[in-house]
Amino acid sequence: MGSKVTSTDEIAELLVYLGRAARGVDTGSNLTSAQWTALRFFARANGISRTPSAFASFHATTRGTASQTIKSLLAKGYLARCDAADDKRSVRYDLTDAGTQVMCGDPLRELSDAIHRLDAGLKSALRLALPALVGQLADIRDTVAFGTCADCRHFSGGGATGYCACVAAELAPADLGRLCISFAAIQDRTLVLGGADKRKTT
Repeated sequence: MGSKVTSTDEIAELLVYLGRAARGVDTGSNLTSAQWTALRFFARANGISRTPSAFASFHATTRGTASQTIKSLLAKGYLARCDAADDKRSVRYDLTDAGTQVMCGDPLRELSDAIHRLDAGLKSALRLALPALVGQLADIRDTVAFGTCADCRHFSGGGATGYCACVAAELAPADLGRLCISFAAIQDRTLVLGGADKRKTT
């Protein structure tokens, strides 16, 4: 007889299924799953995180593989290369108008719509449970984590303004609530798991 399937096993299988289902809908578009992942990242990341190395960390892949994906999006006209104003050796990638337009048809919106249809109690429970679950996985794997200002110990402020102690600078309103590679979780809260760097959250 096989081993007994536990409720945690069932939850894990359902999460894997959702991940596969979300990636599966990407195949019907003119972008690959890797390209969609990159485009979503550059659409959601803040200014200091829209770099090849940050994307490689987020996507748990090599710098070379990440660069190839970025080059393909540059060729399609969905990303634009921008030199950092304070460091000519650094570059970041921003979505073009065409890239922003493509994101309006993101296949992942189907999953977002499915979540939207849940009642408020279930959505609230997911919002609390999933970051906690990802935080536990980050702790087990000892991997880098991405997250947003509200859950970061470097952040102070509120409303439309804020200050980041990590970069010792005021934050642009457009960067508030965006993914950040300098994220450091408050009380082990972790929002998005990466895989290239090794950093403990506290």
